[in-house]
Amino acid sequence: MRRPDPPVSIREFLLVALKAAGSAVAPTIAVAQGSVPDFVGPPDPPLYDEARLERMLAEADDLPAHTSLLISRRDSLVVERYHNGMRPDRTVNVKSVSKTLLSPMVGIAIRDGLLEGVEQPLSELLPDYYERLRARDDPDPRKEEIRLQHLLTMQTGLETTSFGNYGAWVASSDWAWDQLRRPMRCDPGECHAYSTGTSHLLSVILTRQSGKSLRRYMRDELFGPLGIPLGEWDRDPQGNYLGGNNMPLRPRDMLKLGQLFADGGRYEGRQLVPEAWIEESWAPRGTSPWNRHRFGYLWWTDRWGGETAHFAWGYGGQFIVVVPRLDLVIVATSSLAQTARGNSRRLRRFFDRLVVPAFRTG
Repeated sequence: MRRPDPPVSIREFLLVALKAAGSAVAPTIAVAQGSVPDFVGPPDPPLYDEARLERMLAEADDLPAHTSLLISRRDSLVVERYHNGMRPDRTVNVKSVSKTLLSPMVGIAIRDGLLEGVEQPLSELLPDYYERLRARDDPDPRKEEIRLQHLLTMQTGLETTSFGNYGAWVASSDWAWDQLRRPMRCDPGECHAYSTGTSHLLSVILTRQSGKSLRRYMRDELFGPLGIPLGEWDRDPQGNYLGGNNMPLRPRDMLKLGQLFADGGRYEGRQLVPEAWIEESWAPRGTSPWNRHRFGYLWWTDRWGGETAHFAWGYGGQFIVVVPRLDLVIVATSSLAQTARGNSRRLRRFFDRLVVPAFRTG
């Protein structure tokens, strides 16, 4: 393993990377596909355990459908690898990582007075839909109790539009209405039901409250200041961007977002996202019956390698992981063209057994 060049910060690296966008060759500090990584951090204290890192990278090469692995610690890039035809300039469909990226937008909207707070009733934010609900033959009064925080925690009590219901939901003429009209499975706040329809309601709310499309609002308040391009993705029949699925991002941009959250929402001296909001978002507020992971404000939480890890997670193996105590950020992406079954589970085991333990130094 080649010994260190001078340490390069994530911000310095990404400035070079942005200038080099469009080239298949990453900056020299990055790890080229199939090569052994350069040690880019200061040797004292060490950023990682060298033997563990070598074992981790050897196994990463054998992960099926794996397309990228980027790791930073203490704002220093340690690993950047691409596999299966992936290149630094290509975007990835990050799937439900998109849900987690709605969380900081809600925090920004509350800070700026566009939303009153997490206790704000949904009926105040979507009055037209609630008029339709009340006009039904048998309205369920529990829907009046749904608040903004229930969308963030996936605890509305509404039947999910994900899994087996997803196809019918996206085929409906109004995605927001299709979610709201569904039957209540429990009282708000009493059960967790993962649902893309729930996060899509946040997209509709942010669009209405900001007076901008979700894409424009995200570009103006978060992605633009970070220098991250945000392309087009799906919209509902009313023109609202899909809230919670299919955003296109480059792995380097995912790393930049992860570093922002690791840095408490601050970037180049500017507080883009309230630090208190990030901490609140990471606080577990329920447990998913689907996978037993804890869930906050659209963030997942688990224990990996003996450390608390907060993560954004998309179908097929798309991840942004932040391990606060280690000042560690991990990005992994996977191909959706190959079979996605089992990719996420393999990567979560990989993070737990090999990635996080390799960085429990110093």
